[in-house]
Amino acid sequence: MAHITLPPGLQGIRGPMAFRPETAKPLNELVEVLLHAPNSLTPGERELIATYVSYLNDCYFCQTVHGFIASAHLDEDEELVRRVKADFQYADISPKLKTLLVIAGKVQRGGKHVTAADVEQARAAGATDIEIHDTVLIAAAFCMYNRYVDGLATWQPQEEDLYRERGKRTAREGYVTVSRDYIPQPTPTTV
Repeated sequence: MAHITLPPGLQGIRGPMAFRPETAKPLNELVEVLLHAPNSLTPGERELIATYVSYLNDCYFCQTVHGFIASAHLDEDEELVRRVKADFQYADISPKLKTLLVIAGKVQRGGKHVTAADVEQARAAGATDIEIHDTVLIAAAFCMYNRYVDGLATWQPQEEDLYRERGKRTAREGYVTVSRDYIPQPTPTTV
């Protein structure tokens, strides 16, 4: 049971976002830019970063839904997502993404854990400054999103099929579009 009265039937972050649409709008816009908008990192790679950080934070909702969004972007490769969470060093991902996941994991523990050597290893593997920037911001943002979801004790059903279907739709349509289903839209006023 959630710590506050949230709209019924909305899992994870959807409940608090529907509860407070004013804060949901910028949160959805941020995640849209970080995970869905054009970038030199693929949407699947960026979703893997979000999934990994959410896994480290033990946020069931976020690691599950973003894992399925990642999978939808990666030819439905759910096993790859599981391998990244278990030990990304042995997953079939690029050396560049591995260095970025090292950085993301350090941000999850605390931003000051990221070292110049971590950044240099990422650059040596081909990461650009914007990719390093976005990795740090994705990791930091998902620490916030994870704590938002878990700090309010949101409803997080265990049926993976609910997350799988939502993941496919979010991968196709993006966060801002999908959020319109559950966030109350302001009614136009006439002057």
